[in-house]
Amino acid sequence: MLLKGANIAAFVVTLIVNSAAGIGLLNGISTGAVSDKYATLITPAGYVFSIWSVIYILLFVFVVYQALPSQNGKMFHQKISVLFLLSSIFNILWIFLWQYEFITLSVPVIFALLASLIAIYLRLNIGRSNVPMRERLCVHLPFSVYLGWITIASIADVAAALVSVNWDGFGISNEAWAILVVIVALIITLLVTFTRRDIAYDLVIIWALVGIAVKQSAYQNIVYTTEISAVIIAISLVLAILATRSRSAKSPQTPPD
Repeated sequence: MLLKGANIAAFVVTLIVNSAAGIGLLNGISTGAVSDKYATLITPAGYVFSIWSVIYILLFVFVVYQALPSQNGKMFHQKISVLFLLSSIFNILWIFLWQYEFITLSVPVIFALLASLIAIYLRLNIGRSNVPMRERLCVHLPFSVYLGWITIASIADVAAALVSVNWDGFGISNEAWAILVVIVALIITLLVTFTRRDIAYDLVIIWALVGIAVKQSAYQNIVYTTEISAVIIAISLVLAILATRSRSAKSPQTPPD
């Protein structure tokens, strides 16, 4: 009961802090305005950040579901409840650092958030474990989407931090760095695709890549790279799913008792 209550409280505080930041109540500037101030060539279009609404709706579903009496004693409580609390703390801390423009200090914090979400993802064994559909939707799905977005956000935060300190990119153009970063994101996503077949994670990355293409329309090389990457991810996901279904169909079925 203590963990259930702590998860609810952590979610509520995180939601309040993020909402306050979004409307400019922290340091008199909105989260989006800070992002625009330290814009990079991998900053996506503004509409892409609406995914936070999806994330918080899904996390709301999670905290309600985990608090239900029917979920007493379920293993996912022991596996991830403390990690969820940590992720909420890192989320809140990152918001304050970002809003008050401690951009470089925000980088290790967002990577701590990323690490906590990766730990949750692995402990739930998302994409591999055989759990009831309700648990898949109420527990696994929220963290797939959350991790997908923070994967992109972590990369973007590093880029913003480099902009804030006027990094010269070792003489390499900003456009070339942006393309390299997109390729790194593509490789990471393909690893998840072929090891986890996680549709939600992949769709979040595709959403972000398309948003980058929209925002950076003046840079055709970046547009081509992001669009091609999005297509590659989509095709790879379909192929991975088809391969999994083919193997399942060929595997011997256990005869009924």
